[in-house]
Amino acid sequence: MRKKISLLLVLAVSTSLTLAGCKQKSKEYVESDVIKIGVFEPMTGANAAGGELEVEGVKLANKLYPTVLGKKIELVFTDNKSDKVEAATAAANLVEKEKVNAIIGSWGSGNSMAAGDIVMDAKVPAVAASATNPLVTAGNDYYFRVCFIDPFQGTVMAKYAANTLKAKKVALLQEVSSDYSVGISKFFSDAFKDLTGDKDAIVAKSSYNTGDQDFTAQLTNIKMQNPDVIFAPGNFTEGALIIKQARQLGITVPILGGDTWETPEFLEIGQKAVEGTVFSTFFATETPITEESKTFLDAYRKEYNKEPAAVTALSYDAYLVIINAIERANSADPVKIRDEIAKTAKFPGAAGYITIDENNNAVKDAVLKVVKDGKFTYLDTIKPEE
Repeated sequence: MRKKISLLLVLAVSTSLTLAGCKQKSKEYVESDVIKIGVFEPMTGANAAGGELEVEGVKLANKLYPTVLGKKIELVFTDNKSDKVEAATAAANLVEKEKVNAIIGSWGSGNSMAAGDIVMDAKVPAVAASATNPLVTAGNDYYFRVCFIDPFQGTVMAKYAANTLKAKKVALLQEVSSDYSVGISKFFSDAFKDLTGDKDAIVAKSSYNTGDQDFTAQLTNIKMQNPDVIFAPGNFTEGALIIKQARQLGITVPILGGDTWETPEFLEIGQKAVEGTVFSTFFATETPITEESKTFLDAYRKEYNKEPAAVTALSYDAYLVIINAIERANSADPVKIRDEIAKTAKFPGAAGYITIDENNNAVKDAVLKVVKDGKFTYLDTIKPEE
């Protein structure tokens, strides 16, 4: 009996140690001949056009810079399907099954936020190209971004409305199912009230959901309030439809938006109705900033035979920031990559110089663009201190 108990005890201890060893091993970095970078983007669903633009940038960067530390870089693509639940599943697949060393993505702040706890718990760094909501990186040591954030973007557009357009009253039309749209609308609203000194400067605030097609009720209410400007940041499809329907209802005031409008679909859907609309974004092909800007533009035009979107330049930069961190760390250990990404300072990317601040956000200029003759056209550059 004593022997039997002793044997059971040995087996139990052995099993416990084996499980502990496996658990510990899963958290340790294991050297490989290939370095994997996960690409976490919406390739289907409402945000697919934005995801496609970012995928283009990553593929181009990988074509130009296919190795680091003498090892091949393998891109592992996963579709978050423009859905927060699917986004969490996609991120988990990258860190648990694919064992990627770092992650790029996602277009859409909500998609990025859904992956936040997953990358943090797995200790795998993620770099968002264009996710601007502050909550993407807040309290998360493993999530970074190479774009500016919405408090800055919202303030830029509020200043444009108040100072350039001389607006006194603004109507808001937000995509309530989008963390991005709700966040930037609030930052715009707060800044515009401060600039005008009028707590009642927002005369209407209406909402819609992703996928809605008819905005007649919201626009009719807005028209009755007689605003000087409408601020309607949201997805490119709904944004273009809003502008078309506004013009059909006889609303002629300027309509402003954010970086999510900069897709070919916005122009295709909006057509002549979107002429003259102004929005904030990250990069203008007319004003290359660094030598890498020129390298990117030349390579992109040759590869895709078109002009790049700003988010494409940013996803290209996200890739470069990661491989630069790997070089400086002299390791593909995700934790060491994370530590070096956090130290990034004045890195010359395609969309400008990148410095990561103490909150894992990039300090960057904003670019204003206007739709002119059916094209996105550079209007102005706004620096953070302005």
